Amino acid sequence: MTIDRIVLAVAGSLILISVLLAVFHDQRWLWLTAFVGANMLQSAFTGFCPLAILLKKLGKRPGPAFE
Repeated sequence: MTIDRIVLAVAGSLILISVLLAVFHDQRWLWLTAFVGANMLQSAFTGFCPLAILLKKLGKRPGPAFE
């Protein structure tokens, strides 16, 4: 699995989990959804993604987005 796919899987999972937590627990969990979305947006423009950097240091293979 490449870094790109891992980043997308983690971001998607965090968004789904935070929305479910907001529905069933407390609406303040939507701040996590907003943070993940903002991080994905800035990553699209700048190419900077903290998770991608961490995964690269852990030896994961980069994909086309985070080379």
